[in-house]
Amino acid sequence: MSAQNYIGYHFKFSPLQPAVDILIAELAEVGFESFVEEDDGLSAYIQTSDWQEDILGDIQILNERTFDISYTLEDIEQTNWNETWEKNFNPIVVDDLCAVRAPFHEKFDTQFDIVIEPKMSFGTGHHETTHMMIQHILKNDFQDKTVLDMGCGTAVLAILAELKGAKAVDAIDIDRWCYENSLENIERNNCKNISVFEGDASLLKGKCYDIILANINRNILLQDIKAYVKCLTKNGILILSGFYNDDIPKIQTECETHLLKFQEKLERNQWVALKFLN
Repeated sequence: MSAQNYIGYHFKFSPLQPAVDILIAELAEVGFESFVEEDDGLSAYIQTSDWQEDILGDIQILNERTFDISYTLEDIEQTNWNETWEKNFNPIVVDDLCAVRAPFHEKFDTQFDIVIEPKMSFGTGHHETTHMMIQHILKNDFQDKTVLDMGCGTAVLAILAELKGAKAVDAIDIDRWCYENSLENIERNNCKNISVFEGDASLLKGKCYDIILANINRNILLQDIKAYVKCLTKNGILILSGFYNDDIPKIQTECETHLLKFQEKLERNQWVALKFLN
């Protein structure tokens, strides 16, 4: 993978919603590739080659008095990112069944042991949404299922799906670094049944899945639920996360519009992960 330098913007704002979703949408329009939602704001990353000094000039939300928004920025080299991550990354264990750790951590005595090196990708299990998605996977039957991991990040969910017996898994992410990092992590975990694609929901035409995992953000989910349903088998499972408890009515209404039936909710620090049945 070729090394790329990134510039990171660290936004602090109040109130968080709906500011975070609006800001992500506007930043994506001007070339920002990766986003990490935080307790009091958002970190957003853009390749140095795509950056220009007035990059925030067209970001309308920054000029709205409704929100109090400030930010700082920093240059990030890939090597520096990795060093920072290694200093701060601690292994996690989900429900005493699944460990997610770095290559330099000792192996855990758990049923599932996943080794992840995220680099500039996101989805190590530490964020509430990834943690809950892992919980949903652990609770459901994946044996001989076809699975989609949409917005795969590090591919941790796709890897766990294969470890749980999935016969074929597609992992898709629009971010180039996530795509390349997913390939690395799949090889690192000796997975054989996962295919990785760079792109968005337009890649789903003609596809068919028993289980779809989508941990993205509210606006993208609302936009793409229709596409998910089109490629979901009868009695198939759709598991969604990347949004707050307050967003449930919109997500659930959109799902029920497409005749999905609500099954289960997991909640962690106001973040939620919902399971629907086709």
